[in-house]
Amino acid sequence: MEDFLRQLAETETPSKDPGSQEALFKLLIAKFGDLGFQYLRMPGRQTGGYLIAHPVRRHRHRPLQLLIGHCDTVWEKGTLQKMPVEKTNGRLKGPGIFDMKAGLTQMAFALQAIRALELPMEVTPVCLINSDEEIGSRESTPAIRRLARIAERAFVLEPPLGLDGRLKTARKGLARFTLTVRGKAAHAGLDPGKGASAILELSHQIQRLFALNQPEKGITVNVGMIEGGVAPNVVAPISKAVVDVRVPTQADAQRISKSILGLQPVTPEARVEVEGGFGRPPLERTPRNRRLWEKARLAGERLGLKLQEANAGGGSDGNTASLYTATLDGLGTTGDGAHALHEFIFLDQLLERTALLALLLLLPARNSTER
Repeated sequence: MEDFLRQLAETETPSKDPGSQEALFKLLIAKFGDLGFQYLRMPGRQTGGYLIAHPVRRHRHRPLQLLIGHCDTVWEKGTLQKMPVEKTNGRLKGPGIFDMKAGLTQMAFALQAIRALELPMEVTPVCLINSDEEIGSRESTPAIRRLARIAERAFVLEPPLGLDGRLKTARKGLARFTLTVRGKAAHAGLDPGKGASAILELSHQIQRLFALNQPEKGITVNVGMIEGGVAPNVVAPISKAVVDVRVPTQADAQRISKSILGLQPVTPEARVEVEGGFGRPPLERTPRNRRLWEKARLAGERLGLKLQEANAGGGSDGNTASLYTATLDGLGTTGDGAHALHEFIFLDQLLERTALLALLLLLPARNSTER
């Protein structure tokens, strides 16, 4: 497992370099082939695309379970020169190891263990590995939706939260909005009254946006970027702002979206245009998700693990899957340093979390009352 993980981590796969993904996909295809899986490799238009794998021999009428992971990382090519894969004090360090090539290793070796022990799975595993998760999964999301709709559960191999390895049973929904304000240009010294400042109007809209924040409810609306104007002596004819929104529930997402999309100008002769929306819906603690979490907690007890759960502020492909099926996220290996120079996992917990995943894959099919 350690050798395989090293291979994955030493194959650099930045999200915005689609060609870099191919070598890693070949490693995964070879591994799935050894497991008796067949695969579908879908190239991307602007990304490295995705891979779907499932057993060659499968019972057509058995239910499906979806395993989701991503092979792209935030690290640029050449990062290994300053951040090599190293083993120290029971930790394996390196770019992408924690987020989330350890999760990909778990996926492969949990399936390998089940195959080696000839244990029957009542629910057929289908693995989806994409290469655009770190940049929003825009090209792979339709495939995730299609598979989640027909799966009875989904396991997401993103890293857990914190050094105590809490599973992610809730995630906030994420949205991006772009406000474009169009005013009217005029000479700032000679005819200021003939203009309509887009910058002034944007300042009014920024106040309205920040007023939507409800931190006590976990709702955050942040204007993170602004730009505007053409010259100091010109009443600004245009300005823009980019807004990040995070909410815990779908109801919050709908309400906040309505408020932002409905923004109206204050300044005479100014216009406000709003684009964008929620790219990832919230992953909520729905009844079916709670049942799956409880099964995971009990499986952990069999391994001597006292699993805990957490709410994560960032989103993942689990947010999408949760709209359609029971979903459990954060099943990767405990460590720290996602997107940071000290990124690592605890090697002993690579084994523990792989065993946990294997137990979850062996869970029986749910009965009709749980559907």
